[in-house]
Amino acid sequence: MAEPDSDQAEADLSQATQAVPARAESLTDQAKTQDEAGETTPATAEPAETGTASVEPTLPEPIDAEIIDAELVEPEDATKTETPAESPTDVVDAEVLDTAPIHPAPVEPQPTETEPVDAELIDAEPTESTPAEAPSAPTEPIDAELIETTPTAVTTPTDAGPIDAKPADSEPADTKSANPENPTTTAQRTEEPAATAAPEPVKAEPAKEDAKAKAAEPVEAPHQTQPQPAQQTTPRQETAPRPRTGNAALRTPSMQLPTVNVAPPPQPILEPERRRADPEQILATYPWKVDPVTLRETADDPEPLLAVRDRLTDKLEYAERDAIRARLLSLRAVVSRVLGDLGRALADARDALRHAEAAGDLRQIVLVQARLAHVQQWRGDFAEADRLFEEINSVELPDRLRAELHVHAGLSGYEQGRYLEACNHFEAALELRRVEDPGLVARTETALDAVMARVREAGWGPYPRSREEILQRSRPPHPALDYDSGWQGYADSDGEVVIPERYAEVQPFHEGVAWVRRPGTAAWELIDETGGLVIDPSSGYVQVGRFSGGLAWVSREPAGGWFAVDWHNRVIVPGGFEDVRPFRHGLAVVRRGGWGAIDRHGRVAVQFRYQRFATELTAGGPVAGFTADGLAVIDAGDRLGVVNRGGQLLVAPVHSRLLIHPLAFLVGDRDGHWGALDRNGDPIVEVTRERPGDVVDEIERLLSGTRTVL
Repeated sequence: MAEPDSDQAEADLSQATQAVPARAESLTDQAKTQDEAGETTPATAEPAETGTASVEPTLPEPIDAEIIDAELVEPEDATKTETPAESPTDVVDAEVLDTAPIHPAPVEPQPTETEPVDAELIDAEPTESTPAEAPSAPTEPIDAELIETTPTAVTTPTDAGPIDAKPADSEPADTKSANPENPTTTAQRTEEPAATAAPEPVKAEPAKEDAKAKAAEPVEAPHQTQPQPAQQTTPRQETAPRPRTGNAALRTPSMQLPTVNVAPPPQPILEPERRRADPEQILATYPWKVDPVTLRETADDPEPLLAVRDRLTDKLEYAERDAIRARLLSLRAVVSRVLGDLGRALADARDALRHAEAAGDLRQIVLVQARLAHVQQWRGDFAEADRLFEEINSVELPDRLRAELHVHAGLSGYEQGRYLEACNHFEAALELRRVEDPGLVARTETALDAVMARVREAGWGPYPRSREEILQRSRPPHPALDYDSGWQGYADSDGEVVIPERYAEVQPFHEGVAWVRRPGTAAWELIDETGGLVIDPSSGYVQVGRFSGGLAWVSREPAGGWFAVDWHNRVIVPGGFEDVRPFRHGLAVVRRGGWGAIDRHGRVAVQFRYQRFATELTAGGPVAGFTADGLAVIDAGDRLGVVNRGGQLLVAPVHSRLLIHPLAFLVGDRDGHWGALDRNGDPIVEVTRERPGDVVDEIERLLSGTRTVL
């Protein structure tokens, strides 16, 4: 900011005041005429104590103007006024110079030190003067504000030489937005006719009203001038903060737009997300039509099924987990099978089985294998279909799923003409779900009617096959005793001796091998189904267990000292355990101090802290170790609980009786009452039932869910 007491500036002002010519009076008359023609209202601008003036707006019309180089005259005394409250944004503090129009002669310009400033807008008097430069003192950058000045009466006209109309401490305004026709003009344009009468204070109106009044009232001015920026020579007293930057602030009041408070756009009303039904649920509730002769599903309108298949394909693009991909692929195989695209259905089903086995979930593996078996049945590969149906149907599965497996195995037998075998499967399904599933009962009864119609035409067909025949496994030789010698060997299913009776003791075949002991020795040896030697007696195993999962427990000690070997007599699980049970689903129950469990690599899965393992199924009886779901019942001291294959306690050992159901746990108290817990250990049936069967019926009603899609 320029210093207000600059010696050079005062000298220039004094010289300019004394050099006013005698013709100032005529010029004053001319200013009055311009004032009447311009229809402007003079206003008084009073300087503040620090030299800064508050100026009232006079509603000028923005026009193109030239830079005004007017003669500086001495202004009349001004009084201090306060900024009206009605103009909160356009009120500024500035030093106002009201000059009378004169015709100055050129003055040699003085060098000045300038810095970029934010210029203020001044409505200057229209004068006919030649441009001249006056020496100015060095200035500092200041914040410019919008200023409209009104003329004051000229009281002492004197002769003076030409001077610059700007004060000594002013700086040239920014000319970036100047009129292109006049390169010397600035970016701001104002108009103010001269006035000779003493000004009276005029109450300023808000900038918004000024703009409207100017737009409605045209003003004719004899001269169009460009405003010169007025510089503050003393510190300003700001009344309110107004953020402005650079040339963006150089606008006349008539060009300033009122602040518009724009309301935020209304939030769009979102429709609730339409969640489409799960494809499996769609298939489970699909109104299938069954051919009365072939008993196969038909699709009169394939479009809904094609849409379901497309949805499954879209989901597969983003599925990464094995369990999810197995489910989606197997369901797509179901749709493709019904649509007759058996090649694609077979590929999807096989790929789904690979993902299901990688995920390791028993129930999902069963579902995928059943869907694959159904595809093979439609393709005519009945041997593979029957093998899959027989292999997966286990007492550890829920009754609803087991019933569906029996129905589809019966349909495969029906298409082969094995009507007696088909009837056996249909009757097993009815036995499992006669009361709880009317839909399955209706489908099964329809199938039985079709079977009876075929029987009346062609008879019952072949006799039912054994499990080994369906699984395409040869029945291994079974132990045979020679009553005369008392030695033992092996015979086939027809009773013919296939391995001579030369052993003092034999064990049944498991996984193609069996342990035998010759007379006169305590060591056991391992043979295959032809009698060939696999592990000779030189290993010195005096205790042996059957092979399960490719491993067998053996010991060289008469008590304890158990470890596991494979067919090649390689030690897989060392340890010297006190007691062991065969491997089942990758885990074996062993005792070392207390009972626990280890995996096939000898890693401890369940700590050795329990008195015994007492796993028992609701439909299958006792189990040596863990179920296919990886669950086992443990005895912690006259109380039973449940652990999983990771050793986590699912049910606290507080129950007197405990059975594992495919969907829950049956628990009993000392008084013989039964109830049920879910798989998280939370009660679902109160311990008030008299029989476990009553609890099983309640579990099926609560937890069975919807029909399984095969």
